[in-house]
Amino acid sequence: MSDEDKDSKTEAPTDKKMRDAAEKGNLPSSREVSIFASALAFYMYLLFFLPDGLVRISEALKDIFEQPEQWRLTTSHDVVSLFVHLAKECALLLLPAAIMFVVFSIIASVAQNLPSFVLERIRPQISRLSPISGFGRIYSLPGMVEFGKSMFKILVVSAIMYFVLRNDFFRSLDAMFSEPETIFARLFSVVSKSMIVILFATGALSIVDVFWTRHKWFTDLKMTKQEIKDEMKQSQGDPIVKARQRSVARDRARRRMIDAVPRATLVITNPTHYAIALRYAQEENDAPVVVAKGQDLIALKIREIAEKNDIPIFEDPPLARSMFAQVSVDSVIPSVFYKAVAELIHRVYATSPKNKRVT
Repeated sequence: MSDEDKDSKTEAPTDKKMRDAAEKGNLPSSREVSIFASALAFYMYLLFFLPDGLVRISEALKDIFEQPEQWRLTTSHDVVSLFVHLAKECALLLLPAAIMFVVFSIIASVAQNLPSFVLERIRPQISRLSPISGFGRIYSLPGMVEFGKSMFKILVVSAIMYFVLRNDFFRSLDAMFSEPETIFARLFSVVSKSMIVILFATGALSIVDVFWTRHKWFTDLKMTKQEIKDEMKQSQGDPIVKARQRSVARDRARRRMIDAVPRATLVITNPTHYAIALRYAQEENDAPVVVAKGQDLIALKIREIAEKNDIPIFEDPPLARSMFAQVSVDSVIPSVFYKAVAELIHRVYATSPKNKRVT
C-alpha cells in the first residue's frame, strides 16, 4: 500500500468492515500474551507440581540404582519393562506441565478474541511464498516492532537476570559438589528467580503489545470516504435508486388515494390549498375515515373528482388546515374533530343530493 493510499484512509472502519475482517480471521491478537501465559503456566507448574514430581522420579531412580537385583536385564522383556517404568514416571512428571500449557494457551487466546473456525487462515496463498513479500513483511513497521520486542526481551531480561542471579553464581557452582538434594534445591531457587524476572518482563511487554496490536488492527482497517460511500451503496442501495424507488412508491400511493376519492362521503377544503376527503359508513367504521388528502394541485384534483361524482364539498379553512396536519390517509379522524365533522355529515344527509357545494 502506497503512502498516498494510507493518507487517504482517514475514516474509522464501519461495523461491517470489522465484521468482514473478523469473518476472514483478521482479529487483533498479541503473541506476547501467549508467551506470558506459557511462562505463567511453567511457573505455576514449577511451584505446585515439579517438587513432588522430582521426588517421585528421584525415588524411582534411587530404587533402580540401589537395588539393581530387582531390575535384571537378562532378556529383552526386562529391558522393555525398565523403559516402560521410567517412561511412566517421566509422563507423570511432565503431564501436568503439558495440561497447564494447553489450558493457559486457550485462556490467553479466548481472553483476546472468541474462538472461531476460519478456513481463510489455512487457505494456501502464493503471496506467502514470495521472497519479495517476505522481505517487505520483515522490514515493514510491524516487522520492526517485532524486532524491537525481541531485543527488549533479550537485553532487558538478560540485564535483570544478571543483577538478580549474579550472587547465586558461585553458590550454584559450589552446590555441584554437594548432595543431590542440595543441587535440586539450588537449581529450583535459581529457576524460580529467573521465571519471576521473565514473568514481569513478559507481563509488561504483553500489556504494551495488546494496545499496540489493537491500534495497528484498527489503523489497518481505516477507510477512505469513497469506500464508506461504496459500502453504503452496497448495504442500503444506491441513493439515486433509493430516491427513485421512494418517488415511485409515493406516486403509487397518490394514485391509490385519488382512486379512493369517489368513495368519499364529503370533502373539506381550504378552499384551494388543502382538501381532505372523508368517508363515513356506519357498517364500516364508528368514525369517519380519511380516504384522501392533498395540497395545492392534489387538492384541486380531489375537488375535481368530488365535483364529478357529486360529493359535497365544504369550505372550512381552519378545519381543513388542522385536519391536514394531524390526520393520515386510511386512518380514523381523531376525537377532537368528531363534533365539527359530525355537523358536516348531518348537513350532507340533510342537503339535497344535487347541492354539491355547501358554504
